[in-house]
Order: sequence, then C-alpha cells, then structure tokens
Amino acid sequence: MGQVLVEALEALVRAEAGAEAQAAGAEAADLEQGVWLRLLERRTGPAAVLADPVRWVRAAVRAEARTARRRSLRERGYAEEGPPGDWGGCPERIAVGAAEHRALRAAVRRLPGRCPRLLEAMMAPHDPTYREIAGELGMSQGSLGPMRSRCLGCLRRMLAAEVAAPERWGMER
Repeated sequence: MGQVLVEALEALVRAEAGAEAQAAGAEAADLEQGVWLRLLERRTGPAAVLADPVRWVRAAVRAEARTARRRSLRERGYAEEGPPGDWGGCPERIAVGAAEHRALRAAVRRLPGRCPRLLEAMMAPHDPTYREIAGELGMSQGSLGPMRSRCLGCLRRMLAAEVAAPERWGMER
C-alpha cells in the first residue's frame, strides 16, 4: 500500500510544493522532502491511515511552508556576518599574511630586467590602470600585457624552485 500511496500522491505533492515554495522563500524540493518525511513519520504511528489524502497533502505542504518562512526569518546568510571561520582579524592570520606579502615582494625584487618595476607598479595599493603604469614606466601600454605575462612566468618558475614540490606518493623532499 505504501508504494501505491506514494505514486498516487507524487504529482499532488510536487504541484502543491511548487505553488507554495516561492511565497515561503524555499526550494520546492525542500518542501517536498519535508512532506514525504511527515508521511513516513505518520505511516509508522497509530494514525497510519489517511482519511483524506488530498487534504492531508495540502495541509502538510502549507505547514512545511510556514516552517520554512519562520526559519528564513531567524537565519542569516554569510554575506551579512562574514563566512564562518573568517580569520581576517586574527593576529596569527595577520602575521602570516604579512610574512607572505614580504616574501612575495622579496621574490619580485629578485626578478631580472624591468620585471621588478612592472610588478611593483601593478601591486601598488592604489590599483593603477595600464595607462598609468605605462606612463610611470615609460613604455607603451600595449607591451604591458605580454611583459607582465613573461614576468609572472619567471616569478612562478623562481618560486617553484624555492618551494620543495612533493615527490610521488606524497613524500616531501
């Protein structure tokens, strides 16, 4: 009887959940899942037989929608408070970030040719445009992209040589 009941109610549950989902601020699939869970819980209790399945489905979907609305009022998204584990103000994270920043600047200064000046200009805190960087370095704006690419490739190779890459099977050198 359980499989027959589920097949008979499936279209109704899907339609009712779809109709209530937007107003509840929830996904229709979440409402459907809640209704099926309610049905399973009811099927094991003393009131296992549904007298009016259509009325029960409508009532169950509306109850799930009310629960979803209440939940959406209580819960807050990460965007308002920041992601969990946000270490932005943590002294340890600040120290590690500063050390990483110093190491990157030191590596950039060791690059050959005009690369140090170019990358330092691109890492400037005021976020200059290509036109401003080209004017500062006395070169054409069109040559900045290819030169930047070569300099970053050189920096990658330099840093890869300094950092020990893991060997096969996860062993460190």
